[in-house]
Amino acid sequence: MASNGSGKNLIVCFGEMLIDFVPDVAGVSLAESTGFLKAPGGAPANVAVAVTKLGGHSAFVGKFGDDEFGHMLADILRKNNINDEGVLFDQHARTALAFVTLKANGEREFMFYRNPSADMLLTEAELNLDLISRAKIFHYGSISLISEPCRSAHMAAMKAAKQAGILCSYDPNVRLPLWPSEDAAREGILSIWKEADFIKVSDDEVAFLTQGDPQDEENVLSLWYDGLKLLVVTDGEKGCRYFTKDFKGKVAGFSVKTVDTTGAGDAFVGALLVSIEKDNTIFENEEKLREALLFSNACGALCTTQKGAIPALPTTELANELIASAN
Repeated sequence: MASNGSGKNLIVCFGEMLIDFVPDVAGVSLAESTGFLKAPGGAPANVAVAVTKLGGHSAFVGKFGDDEFGHMLADILRKNNINDEGVLFDQHARTALAFVTLKANGEREFMFYRNPSADMLLTEAELNLDLISRAKIFHYGSISLISEPCRSAHMAAMKAAKQAGILCSYDPNVRLPLWPSEDAAREGILSIWKEADFIKVSDDEVAFLTQGDPQDEENVLSLWYDGLKLLVVTDGEKGCRYFTKDFKGKVAGFSVKTVDTTGAGDAFVGALLVSIEKDNTIFENEEKLREALLFSNACGALCTTQKGAIPALPTTELANELIASAN
């Protein structure tokens, strides 16, 4: 078991890790696809890998099926130097699978196989609370809120993190096919909204959560609440907008040849969490924040230039090269 990341520099990511099956040809439907590439995925796990690729320390907390795919994913965590003390295997459930179609423009459609998958069966009693309490940042999404017992485990983990004064980072990562209905998704995602210190949403997610125009600032600010340190709205290659209690602004993105957008948001979040972990005065210092967001935008852009999330997550060197070449 790999166990790096001591002291208070650990970013603990909680939730699902699964296998994405991506058609080997872009722009075809799942039915038309004749072959699939197997790609490890799952937003919280992608963030954990993004962190270590950028020189940070991360841990993953979640559950796999005790099957070949589950052991393959655990192996990928180890190969990426991710602390796996919070990883469990379930003998009675399978590792989750997702079939992802890439439309011609690199955007995605999902079809999930989770009935129920092992990640949904993590219980509160199985949580490694000691690992969570050692974190500097606790990061999670909303898929772990969809069903019990995982929802209760998520709530308990978040509560433990908050009680220990750990920074809570939330990227809802809306996946509508997994929720019973759109309303259930909206309600579930917003049910823990005010627990986070940092929230990243995409412009599409703003539109979904507010049922309004994501370009309308007043609409975006309806998602703001007292106590939030930073709200970031990402908008693909256009870059991102940021809001803190004292300042707000926009940081331009990078234009690259997009092959597959899978994992781009996770690369962005991982990069930003590494910057926050190194220096949390970033929330009060606009210049530092803008620098960190530019770096995050570069990481997100680079992630879209090849297929699959984890293989495409960039290093610090590559991100810095892209920033330098754009200047």
